Amino acid sequence: MKKEFKIYYGEHKSQFGVLRIPENSEPYPVIVLIHGGFWQARYNLEENNPIADDLTNRGFATWNIEYRRIGEDRKGWTGTFNDVISAINHLSKIKELYPLDISNVTVIGHSAGGHLALWLGSRIKANNDGTFNELMVCIKKVISLAGVTDLVKMWEIHELKGMKSHVAALLGGGPQEVPERYELFSPIELLPMKVEQVLIHGELDRHVPVELSKNYYQSAMGKGEKVKLVVIPEIEHFKIIDPNSSAWGSVVDSI
Repeated sequence: MKKEFKIYYGEHKSQFGVLRIPENSEPYPVIVLIHGGFWQARYNLEENNPIADDLTNRGFATWNIEYRRIGEDRKGWTGTFNDVISAINHLSKIKELYPLDISNVTVIGHSAGGHLALWLGSRIKANNDGTFNELMVCIKKVISLAGVTDLVKMWEIHELKGMKSHVAALLGGGPQEVPERYELFSPIELLPMKVEQVLIHGELDRHVPVELSKNYYQSAMGKGEKVKLVVIPEIEHFKIIDPNSSAWGSVVDSI
């Protein structure tokens, strides 16, 4: 059995998370889940409900977070990023009410959520210049599931497909227009992060090509990061977050 709570960390309708905890009262290690959907408002945290249930049943507390997305009032292009920081920081408040061990936090993100998870990892060593909220909760590990590790490369892929780039919509322009934003938010530009990272990617992924994780892994290894790459044959983009798929065991093992 498990308990489930919807908790707001801000005033906007999308500034909330769903906390799931096992039935017992001991402090549980926390897994933060960040959903994908190319940062668009039409996709939401319900995508992660199956894996949140699975992980909670395995004895983890899960904090499945929502955040302001493209198509919502984000108060500027930094809103999405400040939201994911605020959501994780909120763990320090709710641990007073729920049995949470926030000294051992793992962040798992899928697709665009993988991008946000890795970006969060980079904030551990970042100087606070007032642009972003300060990350107050220690992240021990980041697991990127088919994550967008390179925003410039993802923008180029969308351009080649002749489609409107969701990356440009997120950052308010392409890499030629706002290059400094790509440098601030593209995980491959933020190495080394000095946090343990695991990259898990399906070989048949057509939404976020596996080459993004492979290239990121090579760059991270070259900069001395503690990073692991798991490429799963015969797995596409969404099977990696399906607890009933063969890929899910690799995710659980990485935790």
